[in-house]
Amino acid sequence: MMSGDGDTQGNVTPFTAEAAEDVLREACRQAELDPAGAKLLRLGSNAVYRLDHSPVIVRIARDPDALLEMDRAVGVARWLAEHDFPAARVLPGVRQPLVIGGRVVTYWESAQDREEYATVTELGDLLRRLHWLEEPQSLGLPYYDPMAKVTASLGELNGVTDDDRTFLEERAEKLGKEYDRLDFVLPFGMIHGDASIGNILRHRNGQAILSDLDGFTLAPREWDLIQTAIFYDRYGWHDRSQYEGFVHHYGFDVMNWPGYKVLGDIRELMMTLWMGHQGAASERAAEEFVHRVAEIRSGDGRHDWQPM
Repeated sequence: MMSGDGDTQGNVTPFTAEAAEDVLREACRQAELDPAGAKLLRLGSNAVYRLDHSPVIVRIARDPDALLEMDRAVGVARWLAEHDFPAARVLPGVRQPLVIGGRVVTYWESAQDREEYATVTELGDLLRRLHWLEEPQSLGLPYYDPMAKVTASLGELNGVTDDDRTFLEERAEKLGKEYDRLDFVLPFGMIHGDASIGNILRHRNGQAILSDLDGFTLAPREWDLIQTAIFYDRYGWHDRSQYEGFVHHYGFDVMNWPGYKVLGDIRELMMTLWMGHQGAASERAAEEFVHRVAEIRSGDGRHDWQPM
């Protein structure tokens, strides 16, 4: 059940590490957890903390309007647990999600003692298994509208030149028209929504598990395959043997589908806009955003893109 602390979202402070720490302390107080020694694992779309005195992960969403999304993520996690699906588990016995300091907070069982990712081959296995599941109506999953996400992301993008903004808007409009003409071949249904090597963790028991469950939606299943494909094909972040293992274990190569380039271009644009949103807090991200826009504009290769 969704809960709040009375804060208005219009009064939220910038999403910095210091602001996130303030939210963390209050989140731990309300859940009777000890925040001392908590480690900040990442600061991006979420501030993710691993507590030192208990096996708990606290996630604080950057987006102050993420309450419905996080409530859905908690419901998805509980449903996956009922089906014994290998995924992140919410912390039992804690009221969540909470709104604290205008930010949405969720609590999760810590799956690891140290950060370790599983393999893209295991990602293929988990996605195949996930895509066989038939989601219940009770989850209330929305339909995935990538171009709506792109439009919203462009509207919230700051610190970009007028020239680059015009270029990105025109590219989004062109890709939206091409997307509408795509003929998907995989069944429509539940997807993870952000299926990549960064969201498949190695549990301390050795099992590979899916994490970051807030992107679950209903969409063509090709969306869950596109990131691994372009990470290999465009950026060189996976090698050939890794990608072939992913394809073999999932059972379909999205790169052989005629819509691959369009879907890859849209996902690439979304990744670039995400980088642009990180630029206010990270000089490295700001530089990477400018670099990516320049290479998309010129059509140059992408093998010098840096993951964040």
